[in-house]
Amino acid sequence: MSTREPLFQRVAIIGLGLIGGSLAGAIRNGGFAREVVGADRRAEDLLLAQSLGIIDTIAETAAEAVQGADLVVLAVPVQAIRKVLEEIQPHLAADAILTDVGSTKSGFVKDIEAVFGEFSPRIIPGHPIAGSERSGIRAANPELFRNHKVILTPPDNVNRSHLEKLMALWEACGATVLTMSVAYHDEVLAATSHLPHLIAFSLVDTLAGEHENMDIFRYAAGGFRDFTRIAASDPVMWHDIFLSNRDAVLRVIDHFTHDLDQLRTAIADQDGATLLRVFSRAKAAREHFSKMLSGQAYVTNNSENQMTFRLQPGGTVTGDIRVPGDKSMSHRSIMLGALAEGITEVKGFLEGEDSLATLQAFRDMGVAIEGPDDGFVRIHGVGMHGLQAPRGPIYLGNSGTGMRLFAGLLAAQPFESELTGDASLSTRPMNRVADPLRSMGAVIDTAQGGRPPLKIRGTQGKKLTGAHYDMPVASAQVKSCLLLAGLYAEGTTSVTEPAPTRDHTERMLAGFGYKGER
Repeated sequence: MSTREPLFQRVAIIGLGLIGGSLAGAIRNGGFAREVVGADRRAEDLLLAQSLGIIDTIAETAAEAVQGADLVVLAVPVQAIRKVLEEIQPHLAADAILTDVGSTKSGFVKDIEAVFGEFSPRIIPGHPIAGSERSGIRAANPELFRNHKVILTPPDNVNRSHLEKLMALWEACGATVLTMSVAYHDEVLAATSHLPHLIAFSLVDTLAGEHENMDIFRYAAGGFRDFTRIAASDPVMWHDIFLSNRDAVLRVIDHFTHDLDQLRTAIADQDGATLLRVFSRAKAAREHFSKMLSGQAYVTNNSENQMTFRLQPGGTVTGDIRVPGDKSMSHRSIMLGALAEGITEVKGFLEGEDSLATLQAFRDMGVAIEGPDDGFVRIHGVGMHGLQAPRGPIYLGNSGTGMRLFAGLLAAQPFESELTGDASLSTRPMNRVADPLRSMGAVIDTAQGGRPPLKIRGTQGKKLTGAHYDMPVASAQVKSCLLLAGLYAEGTTSVTEPAPTRDHTERMLAGFGYKGER
């Protein structure tokens, strides 16, 4: 036990399954409460929890457990919440914090309102994202929440000191705490947790009913085992979750079913382009979101792997060398290939920060791109008016070139978009492109000081207006930005540069059949 002052005097945990038992163990091991009281419908689990040092005190009933507690945690199946609330309501201390760990929040709110009549400022719904297919007190692990997220959905009138105290507890257990609304929580979890579990349950049940089911499971590869592992989760708990979060789950099932039907049609029609587009986009998205959520650049610094070579005089050297691809040309080849009609093949593609960020951005806007594979990329162009609105912000890593060129392209699109990047990119000024684009009629909002993110409103049915711009400082990026916007503008767009800059964009535009005057 820690010698520091505990956060709570008496913590009552109702339900000692995986989550409740793990939280009790973390609180007791960390000394975050003077006393941890457990209540559970299984007497043997209570005795085991006490013998393992997970709880200090056994309560025979939930009502007994909450008496004198300054924190009460409900860790029972969501369909059992209301009955427990009815039992404990008369015995709660006036200033006790009440929270839960359930996977759905809307149902918890309804149960609170039904029992308490109102949503008290001391009630803070919670959900640790740290589950497992294992269940029961024997699966409890005090380290379960370390490096995991906990979502709290406090009401608007929440007691701030209570919220800060509960957040401090979860952080002390090693978790990262996020807050969001009840409705948004249920929508997000329906897609990221509930639907995958439903698919796993359904797939295993379907295959188990096949005549040759033993061979199916005997020869299943690692991917099948990894994906269907969650089908071993507690069926009672998941039964409750799906019924409690019915509306959000049904919406995401309908969305998924629609997309699955499209894949079925593509297979039936031997539509390889659609399959390739979906698979490539999914693969890239999985890698992309890992980078995006950690705020990393696409290409990280490998300085820790640098090696020192010592060279001594020797004989002649023979062999072949290949000059690496050019970053600027690789970047623009993806961009113009995506806007072209038909297939563009790129060889010598440099897999650097700018070009990889651009490649992912176009995938986010519906462009099928194969590769990169040893410098080879195949782009299935959608034409100048074929880009689709991205589902969220376009993350460009550390690519300043990408952000400036995309500002020109997206300013001319009919949909809204947002350009974001990593911490380094977010410090760079972008008014050098935003201001001249605004003079063409673009609506672009920036953060303070003209820095990212860039929020681009889209043309909303109105075309940009061609304009002439005298660049105060020579910049190939600013020039390219305005030329890309000029592709869509009414009238002539021209740029004067005070000194020569790289002309990759002009040359490649000409190569794709779009002539300009120089």
